Order: sequence, then C-alpha cells, then structure tokens
Amino acid sequence: MLKRTNNCGQLRAGDKGREVVLAGWVQSYRDHGGLVFIDLRDREGITQLVFNPETNPEVHKMARDIRTEWVIAARGMVRHRTEGMENPKMATGDIEINVHELEIFNRALTPPFEITADEKISVNEELRLKYRYIDLRRPRMQEIMRVRNRTTSIVRRYHQEHGFYESETPILGKSTPEGARDFLVPSRLSAGSFYALPQSPQLFKQILMISGMDRYLQIPRCFRDEDARADRQVEFTQIDVEMSFIDMDDIIGMTENCFAQVWKEILDVEISLPLPRMSYRQAMDDYGVDRPDTRFEMLLKDITDIAGECEFKVFTNTIKSGGIVKGLCATGAAGYSRSDIEKGLTNFAADYGARGLAWFKVTAGEDGVKAELASSIAKFFSPEQRQEIVQRFDAAPGDLILLVADTADVVNKSLAPLRCRDPHAVEDAVRCMGDGLVEAVFSDPDGSGTNVEFADIHGVERTVPGMGA
Repeated sequence: MLKRTNNCGQLRAGDKGREVVLAGWVQSYRDHGGLVFIDLRDREGITQLVFNPETNPEVHKMARDIRTEWVIAARGMVRHRTEGMENPKMATGDIEINVHELEIFNRALTPPFEITADEKISVNEELRLKYRYIDLRRPRMQEIMRVRNRTTSIVRRYHQEHGFYESETPILGKSTPEGARDFLVPSRLSAGSFYALPQSPQLFKQILMISGMDRYLQIPRCFRDEDARADRQVEFTQIDVEMSFIDMDDIIGMTENCFAQVWKEILDVEISLPLPRMSYRQAMDDYGVDRPDTRFEMLLKDITDIAGECEFKVFTNTIKSGGIVKGLCATGAAGYSRSDIEKGLTNFAADYGARGLAWFKVTAGEDGVKAELASSIAKFFSPEQRQEIVQRFDAAPGDLILLVADTADVVNKSLAPLRCRDPHAVEDAVRCMGDGLVEAVFSDPDGSGTNVEFADIHGVERTVPGMGA
C-alpha cells in the first residue's frame, strides 16, 4: 500500500524534483488521448496529477479508467507546469505530479450531485442530507468544520491560560427544572425509572463550583425537547463558564476578550474593547429580544400612550386589560399590497402568537409636507394622533408601519422575528452600515448580576448562570 507523504494542498514550486505520494479523492479527470490529467482532492486542497504513457504505460492505462470520487494514491515526481499552464486560482497551481505508480483504494458510483468549491449548491437539502457523507466532502462544508475546530481550540486555550479547569459532567442524570422538556432514557435496571439528558450542565457544574473548582469551563452537548428554531436545535453545543468571587465586569471582560481573540485568529479582525453594552430592558424595548441583531435600525416603538386615547376598540380593550401596542416602521415597504400584508406578514406574526397585525401606509399629505397615514383603521385616530405616530416612528412617505396589540410578551415575541424576517432587507441594511460591526448583548433579567446571558450578532447563545457560585 502506498503511504502518503504530503497532503494535496502542501506542495509548491520549491518542491520541484521531490518524489512524493499523494492520496485522496478524484475531483476531476481529463483524458487528452495521450496525457491523462487528474485533480486529486483531500481536505487541504487539490493537486494536479499527470499520467504519461511514456513514463509508465500500465499506470497510464489504469488512469484512463478512473472516474470522479474514486479514492486513489499516486507516487510521482514534482515538476513545474508547462509555461502558460499555471493555475493562479489554486495554491498548488504552479506544480503537477508526473505519476509513475498508482494504487486504487476504492471505486465509486457517479455521485448524486457534483462536489464543487461553490458556496451555493443547486441541490435540495433533502438530497444533501441523504448523502451527507458526500455533502461533507465539499470544500465549503470542510471549511466550516475547520473553523469550528479552530474556534473550539482557541476558546479552550484562552480559558486554560486564564486559570479555568475544563470538566466533563454526566449525560445521564436526574431531571431538573429547565426551560424546555427533557429527553428521557428508560433505565434497564430500574423498571419505570428514567434518566434525563441534560438541557445544560446546571446541576453538576454547581456541585463543582461549591466544591471549590473556582473557574470552570465546559463545551457540552445539550438536549432540549422543543420545536426547532433558527438559532436552536434539539441538540446543540454551548460554551459553559463559571467563576467564583467576581462581579459582572469580571465575567463580561473575560468573555469579550475571548471574543476578540477568536475574531483575531479566525478572521484576522481586530475589534476594539470594551464592546458596546446594552441593558436587558433596552434590548427588549428596542428589539423585543435579548439577543438582537444590531446591524440595522428598524427599532420597535411603543405607542400605548397614543393608542389608549384612540377609538379603535382592539387597541383600547387590550390596553385596559394590561396589554401594550408596539410596532416597527419598515422603510420603503408601503408598496406591499393588502394581500402581501395579510397573507405574508400577518400570518408570519401569527406563528409567534400575535392575534393580528395592524398597519399604516405612510403617504404624502395634501400639503406635500406632512406625512399622512393610510389604513382601514386610520379613521379611529385623530389627525393629531396620526401625526404623533408618524413622529414616534420617524416615518416618511413610502414607509409601512406594522403594529401588534397584546401582552408585552406576545408583542415582543412576534415583532422581534418580524423585524428580521426579510434577509435581503437585513443584508442591504448591513451593507449600508459598512463592515466590521461587532456587537454583544449582555442581559441581566432580574437585575442581580447573577444570571447573565451573552449573544453575538448571529444569535448564538452563551449563558453563564450563577456567577460567584
């Protein structure tokens, strides 16, 4: 068996004249009658192999039968490519391997889809998941795995350098009160009894902390029997940290410095510290969620004080029962038809608990100066109230104001995803704001500083319960 000496992304012009052995998957092949060219791929890159009948007729004959995704190993000499045939798009584009020995490890059927370097792939997700082992061969997927591995290593190294002990805690344990339902595993030895998979290592890490661990780190798997969301699956990984004898500034400083190191080593981006900070109340008031996307504006506005004086019974009755009226202004979205709003936006908000979605289109007034509100419910508001709403949202002609009336919890839970519903609008807003924006949200729900949640701009949660345990 041929044993690999180098990977497929390693060799350069300085390696000319070396005899090497490469192994991997056949990315592509080109049979020019005389010469056969094969691009060989592994996780590190691609190298071009050349099979010449004058070098070894038997090996050349074998190469003519090879097809994509076959697994092979090849021994040959590194040489410069013919002048003018270099490929600047490849890291190994200046060289090729003149093969004189070949071993076929495994033949393969034609794959169900092409493995390309393109980030976007025109294959439905069901097919990709069915053939996941093939999908994971794509360079984009392998890059994701590489970045995840590097990020995990950086996080571990950073915390170890700051005195944290990494610990493992049991997967099979006792059910504890958490935010979702437990996954249960029946016990073979104790009929009628069950283990619960951990929603977080809460119980065990507190034992470690009160036993004097002082600084604890774990990157655990967590399991929650709940409906899938964009930022949460039934099984996920989180960074779990505990520290003793500290205050809120200590944990925030430790965390944001970790973020800075990850950004620097992964993206080569320097971020200025301290990161912008936001109270939990401000996050809920302006964004409706404790992990907001702050890359664009479209802040939520509370108009309960205005709506409480109008004649629209849906609003006034809700307010009398302790609810609020809150909304957002979608810039330039007045072109939405009634059908677009009702079938698209209203139904979307309903998925998050909203019982309805009121709206105003902002139009130019008769004087051409003042903005006016157009809607079937506009008649229930006085001219002065309508102007207050326009000013509250800083709205302009061509905008669309969307409102939800309900309890504060329902209003926030429905408006927060509605704000981020259109990915194109979000991308446009981010593009206008420029690159390099990094935000972290720090929430302190009970104001005690003992249950602090962190979230980056992509909504990946990082929870640090029980500081100072």
